[in-house]
Amino acid sequence: MFPQAIVFFFIGLSIGSFLNVCIFRLPEGKSVIKPRSSCSQCGHQLSWKENIPLFSYVFQRAKCFNCGGEISWIYPIVELVTGFSLSALFIRFNLTPEFCVNSVFFCLLIILIVVDLTNRILPNALTIGGSMVGVLVAPFQANEILDVSQGDYQAAYVASVLGAIVGGGCLWLVAELYYRIRKEEGLGLGDVKMMLMIGAFLGWRLAWTTIFIGSILGTVIGGFYIYISGKDRRYELPYGSFLGIASVAIVIWYP
Repeated sequence: MFPQAIVFFFIGLSIGSFLNVCIFRLPEGKSVIKPRSSCSQCGHQLSWKENIPLFSYVFQRAKCFNCGGEISWIYPIVELVTGFSLSALFIRFNLTPEFCVNSVFFCLLIILIVVDLTNRILPNALTIGGSMVGVLVAPFQANEILDVSQGDYQAAYVASVLGAIVGGGCLWLVAELYYRIRKEEGLGLGDVKMMLMIGAFLGWRLAWTTIFIGSILGTVIGGFYIYISGKDRRYELPYGSFLGIASVAIVIWYP
């Protein structure tokens, strides 16, 4: 299994290269299909040598060949994370429908984690669109994740829809209560829509678990960052990023 996992690592690097395009273009409302990849500073269109995942970043010493401008460290990190994610999913599920479903789920999560971290937005195309995909592919999700019997497609659809309702509804209720009590927004609707998607893929039980783990991560990591950076307590934390990391951990290690 190990040699095959390495193959999927390199496939993940290539997919991660496309995820980078989505990460940098979606927040600006640009097409992820065209034009070809180019330097964000001088507009130089990249050749195939400059477009090799991970290796181009190393060989170019993190600089554009044309203008010498620095290439963001986000590019190789996303490619590496995607590569390791696909390898981990292959080891977890082997080459099965569950592997395919969770590979799509992880790709959506990686984009959302980084976009929320860098731009504090969670694009509807991914959250709402991802919710629909999660429900459609529910019969092919791992039975232990949705907590349904093997081959019970109706139960899988019900678990997915219920997961979306519980996940999104829970965060919406928290956001609404916070606003009514404090008269200020404490949680964005983007986070609610992201939990809608996560619930659709993971079902209602693991939607609860995701919110719990994501909240702990946000409190500990976010609180520590605010403390060491001297930020005000009103500093906007990327809660969607913490929810995404929690979801990845749950799929890889559950149960």
